Amino acid sequence: MKILALFSLSLHLSVLLFGAHHDILHFPGHDDPGKGKSIVLVAGDEEYRSEESMPMLAKILSNKHGFECKVIFSWDNSGKYIDPNNQMGIRGWHHLKAADLMIIGTRFRQPNSEDAKHITDFLNAGKPVIGIRTSTHAFTGNGSFGGKIPFGQFGPAIMGEGWVSHHGRHKVEGARGVVEPSNASHPILSSVSDVFAPSDVYGINSLTTQDTILMRGAVTKSLAPNSELVDSKNEPMQPLAWLHPYTAPNGKKGTTFCTTMGSSVDLVSEDLRRMLVNAAHFLTGRKVPQKANVAYVDPFYPSFYGFIKDKNYWKNLGMQPKDFGLGMSPSATDPKGTPPWNYRDFPSDK
Repeated sequence: MKILALFSLSLHLSVLLFGAHHDILHFPGHDDPGKGKSIVLVAGDEEYRSEESMPMLAKILSNKHGFECKVIFSWDNSGKYIDPNNQMGIRGWHHLKAADLMIIGTRFRQPNSEDAKHITDFLNAGKPVIGIRTSTHAFTGNGSFGGKIPFGQFGPAIMGEGWVSHHGRHKVEGARGVVEPSNASHPILSSVSDVFAPSDVYGINSLTTQDTILMRGAVTKSLAPNSELVDSKNEPMQPLAWLHPYTAPNGKKGTTFCTTMGSSVDLVSEDLRRMLVNAAHFLTGRKVPQKANVAYVDPFYPSFYGFIKDKNYWKNLGMQPKDFGLGMSPSATDPKGTPPWNYRDFPSDK
C-alpha cells in the first residue's frame, strides 16, 4: 500500500509539473537555502540540434550541480510539437524573470515585442549569459531590445561577436580547443584540457582587449578527434571561448561567456561540457569545482548537425519536452548530407 501511495503521489506531482509547464522541461534545483540558482536554457536553431543538447545539459546542471533548470523550446505555430525551424516559435521567455542565468543556443530567432521585453528585462538586470555556437547570431528581424540593441546586434553587443564566417570547412574540418596560455588558470578552465568538436571553427573579428579569451580554435584536417591540424588556417588561431563585458539597454553592466562550439555532437566532448558547467558556476557566483562531474545523467545520442528542409519532418516526429525528461534518451535521424562520424555512442553514468 505504501508503494502504491508513493507511486500515486509521484504520478500526481508529475501531472502537476507537466500541466503547469507543459511547453517547457523543468528540473528542480538544490534544496539548501542560499545555494539555489535558476537557469533558463533556450533551445531554438535550425542546424545544430540545441533541442537535444539543452535538455542534456540541464540534466547535468540539475542532477549533479543543484541548479534549477528550465528548458524552453521553439514550437510550431499551433503549439502541438517542437519545431526548431520556426523562428518565431520560442515559448516561455517569461521564465527569465526568475532566472539567475540564461544559456542560449538560438539561431536567427524573431521574438514578439512581449517576449523581447522579457529578454530586455533580464539584460537590464545585468544577469549573466552563456552563449553557444549560433548565439553570435541568435536573433534577427526588425525588433530591438529596449529600443537600444537591434535583434541583429545581440551577438556583437551581448556576446562580443556576430556572424562572421566559417573559418574551417563545414562538415570537413573540425575544431580543437587550445587553452590561451595567459588565462590558463581561469576558474572556467578548471580541469579543462581536451576539447574537440566536429563543428568547424568560426571566424572572429570583433573582440577587444576588454574581452578575456580563454581558448582558441585550431582547425583540424578531418572530423576525427585525433586529427592533425591544418597549419595554414591556424596562424593566428581564432578565439573559441571568451568572457565579454556587456552593456544592457539601460546601461547596466553584465558578463557573458561565449563559445563558438556547441553543436549537439560537439558536446560528446567531456571537457566542453565541463567548461560550460564551470562557466555556470562562475557566472552565478558559485565556487567552480576542481573537476566538475559532467557525466551524462541519461545516455545521450545526438544527431549530427545540418538543416532539415522536409516541411513535415518535425510534425511527423511530434517531439515534446517530456520526451527529454529524466530516464529518457531520444534519438533522431541524421540530416541528409551527414558525413561519417562514429564517435558519439557514450553510456550514462548515474
